[in-house]
Amino acid sequence: MHVSPKDTIHAEIIGDRTLPRIVFLHGFLGSKEEWRSLALSIENRYSSLIVDLPGHGEAPSLEVAARTGFFERTAEALAQIISVEASPPCFLVGYSMGGRLALFLALRFPELFSKVIILSASPGLQTLGERSRRQKQDDQIARKIEKNFEGFLRFWYEQPLFFSLKNHPRFRETEQKRQQNNPGELALALRLLGTGVQPSLWDELADNRIPIAFFAGEKDPKFVEIGMQMVKLCPSSNLEIFADCGHALHIENREEFTSRLKVFFKQ
Repeated sequence: MHVSPKDTIHAEIIGDRTLPRIVFLHGFLGSKEEWRSLALSIENRYSSLIVDLPGHGEAPSLEVAARTGFFERTAEALAQIISVEASPPCFLVGYSMGGRLALFLALRFPELFSKVIILSASPGLQTLGERSRRQKQDDQIARKIEKNFEGFLRFWYEQPLFFSLKNHPRFRETEQKRQQNNPGELALALRLLGTGVQPSLWDELADNRIPIAFFAGEKDPKFVEIGMQMVKLCPSSNLEIFADCGHALHIENREEFTSRLKVFFKQ
């Protein structure tokens, strides 16, 4: 028997439930713990709903999840959870994989959100051919995870977009948190939530009607360029570039990220 995506998500509320709520979605290999220290640092002003996405952290197993349309159904499940647990309209923050889900949520369920921050994420791939190639690439990466997780992590953080993170004092702590995930579950998550299976949102950007801030690291030129393309198409959006940061800008400069988050949500 298959379970629904809602049964493969784990969430926790931090802070006073009467305060405005921010929903935080982590990236691939992450977990809700990626956001805990930030959530605690702002709990005098905001409460936080920190989420373990399918295949990550304390989320229940993906083994019996139905595969077809899993990305869309995960977004729908998140919308259901947010409707109940986040007193919408609320704020939403998503990084990388979580950023792709956050953008999907913002465009398909705008009534749930007052403002959204998208970090280092894209609206997906525009053509069927691009998505097919990416699915094959993601399957190869998933096989690496299943075969040798420690070796995969070394390979993963050799990518140029993570160079600045790898040289950052917080890298060891970040790597240790990544190692707490289950490799088999991560491999499934990549196959079910990767960029190759995500519907393209490029044509939907023009329909946006809520304020969105796209954040990208200066040392992550691919996502700076994607951000520049998105703000041209997406009303009520802006792009903020973080100096001396790569893909994981919220880890590399947590203080600046927290400061900009407060400013954007207060405006």
